[in-house]
Parts: sequence; structure tokens; C-alpha cells
Amino acid sequence: MSIINAFDIKSEPILTPEHIAQKIDNFPETAVAIFDDKIIELVKNRKDTEIISYLSNTQPRNIYKIEHKNKTLAVYENLMGGAASVALLEMMIVKGTRKFLFFGTCGSLDKNVSSGNFIIPTAAYRDEGTSYHYLGASDYVEIKTADRLSQIMRELNLPHLKAKTWTTDAIFRETKNNMLKRKNEGCLTVEMECASIMAVGQFRNIEVYQFLYAEDNLDCLEWELRNRIVTLDSREKYLNIALDIASMI
Repeated sequence: MSIINAFDIKSEPILTPEHIAQKIDNFPETAVAIFDDKIIELVKNRKDTEIISYLSNTQPRNIYKIEHKNKTLAVYENLMGGAASVALLEMMIVKGTRKFLFFGTCGSLDKNVSSGNFIIPTAAYRDEGTSYHYLGASDYVEIKTADRLSQIMRELNLPHLKAKTWTTDAIFRETKNNMLKRKNEGCLTVEMECASIMAVGQFRNIEVYQFLYAEDNLDCLEWELRNRIVTLDSREKYLNIALDIASMI
């Protein structure tokens, strides 16, 4: 039997997130998921930051509460990859969050377009496994929150592009042939989480938003590091932008 026909999205699961996490009264409705541990340090050092819970895994991760523009937000450090991101996302849903903003770096598939812009994914190519446990098989998952996020970025005067993205499980198997195929289909970026987290958003009927900023470049003869070294000032800028957006979704 083909692996595509082996996924089961209809029957009841054996282990549920409710077995691991519990609902918390008055838990923030909106959460910001951060991939960069140095940005998390900036959150921890804010005077108004409060630890309100934690996420269970091999190393428990704190969930922080902050106030930003009269809105209470939860902030937590995410894990790299679709499967790990979804595990934390599911537990946050149980605790009470209904709106999520993910932001982080990505690889560029077009060196002339992505530089200097934030990228809002409009559809994610499902070159990973997690999304197939939440949605029926298809090449792409459409991202229903992209237009609203673009509207918010326009209101905040943030330069951005809307484009498809390529989600993959295998960072070291982003081959030249596959890169060209995805680029020809309109993908501007490659990352490891978008298809997975968006599938959960649709399955659980919650809002998941994501914006990206290009770091390394695959649109070249040899891989380019480019903007992989992010300064403290840049991290503070990205954090404040994310908090501004999260306060408006």
C-alpha cells in the first residue's frame, strides 16, 4: 500500500494532547512562537515578563506572558521541524490559545526578490510527513490567514511579499532539482514547519499566522550564508514587529 494511502485522519487517536497538557483558566488567547533562543532571552529580560506555564518535552520549555499594546500575549520558544512544532502547538491549544504567530528565518529560492522583505506564505508545499496526519493528501496546503497578515503588515508599513513556500523535513536534502521545481511553481522560500502548523490550524479550527525573513540563499551555484549572522538590534526589531502583529490578529 502506498504511504499516501496509509494516513488516517478520521479515526480517534490513542494519545491526545489532553493526556499531556491541561487547560488553564484565563490563558492568553494569542501566542507568539519564536525559533531564536537569543530572541527568547530578550523576552525573558523584559521587566513585565511572567512565567505562566511550561511545555513538556525532554527539556521543559517555559511559557511567558507579556503585555503589549494593551493585549496579553503568551510567548514560547519553538522547536525546529514540523513534527516538533506541532507537538508544542497542540499542547498550547489545550492550554487555551486560539491564535498563533510563528516567525523565523528561511532559505531563499530567488536571490533577487526576497532580500529586504518579509515573506508571507500563501501556500506550503508538503514535503514533510506531519501535515498528512491532519489533512488529506495534496501537494500544497493553502494558508487561509495570509491575506489578513498582509493587511496587518500594510497597516504597520512593513515591506513584504506573498508567495508559496516549500516545507521540507530534510534540511540536508534540499537538492538542486527539487529547488528548481519548487521555484518554477512559485515558491520563494524553503523552511521546515509551515505546512505542518497550517494543517493543524485547519484541523483544529484555530488561526495560525506565519511570516519569514530570508537568511541563507539556495538560488546560486553553491549555497550562500548571506544573512545568517543576525545582530542583537535585528533581533530586537524582529521581536517588536512580531509583538505588534500579534497584538492585532
